[in-house]
Amino acid sequence: MQKVNAIVLREFGDPVEVAMVESVELPPPAPGEAQVKILAAPINPADINILEGKYGNLPELPAMIGNEGVGEVVALGERAKGLAIGTRVLLRHGLGTWREMLNAPREKLAPISSELPVEQAAMLMINPPTAWRMLHDFVELREGDWVVQNAANSGVGRSVIAICRSLGIRTLNLVRRTELIDELKAAGADEVVLDEPASAEQTTALVGSSGAKLGLNAVGGESALRVANALGDGATHVTYGAMSRQPLRLPNGLLIFRDIAFRGFWVSRWLAQSTAEQRAAMFKQLTDLMKDGRLHVKVAATYPITEARAAIIHARQGERAGKILFVNS
Repeated sequence: MQKVNAIVLREFGDPVEVAMVESVELPPPAPGEAQVKILAAPINPADINILEGKYGNLPELPAMIGNEGVGEVVALGERAKGLAIGTRVLLRHGLGTWREMLNAPREKLAPISSELPVEQAAMLMINPPTAWRMLHDFVELREGDWVVQNAANSGVGRSVIAICRSLGIRTLNLVRRTELIDELKAAGADEVVLDEPASAEQTTALVGSSGAKLGLNAVGGESALRVANALGDGATHVTYGAMSRQPLRLPNGLLIFRDIAFRGFWVSRWLAQSTAEQRAAMFKQLTDLMKDGRLHVKVAATYPITEARAAIIHARQGERAGKILFVNS
């Protein structure tokens, strides 16, 4: 029995106060399990919401936290087929990746190419799949079509830009800071405008009279309405986040006269309901994009597990330059 550092949640509340670093016992892997050293695990908005007790699927307490990550197999229990010592793996939801090492059932581990940069591979399970599914599951997009999104600087937003670029789909991206305009254009965005009322006329002009076919909303409130107003008749507006903590307020005309469909998306539900073949096909596409550098999520900083407080404070800053990750050297 060995001991490893882990972030343990014993009560919901202020994320900085309730994410406690503890030394926990780790037994040898049981039959059908692999022991995995966590190489990197990101801090996502959903993780913060779980710490606060404000997520759609909350764990029983006490709980290990962390919804995704990448690791390396260091030991195998009996009947852990298809893995070997040294295999790099993605970790599926529910394992609690904010720790130095864990035991996981074989079926919750997906072997991944060691050619991928560790920090990028750690972010392959949530943000890129969210972007991929929203771009493929709601409307049929063709080369030259427009997609409009807010929170374009987020992990999902940057993934949307990269995937659309690879498919020849144009993106109109709403951001909160002027300095992001040139940065996102350099990353492949077609158009970038400030997410503010004064940009409404500019946004509509950029997508033309037919409007965008798909709108992606991670903010809510007035920002969500600005996305909707850039859509064409019969388009679809998909909400996958609520960063502003403000509800959608929709004018009746968008429904009656414009026939815009308003939908929601939660990647956890898709992953739970999809088949192994569907997941494998999607991850192959995303892995290929990541291997050749077309898909890249910006990283602002990395921290060891033992610096949980500093990492979470950094992750909650509104104007950071990318994702925050826990790393284990």
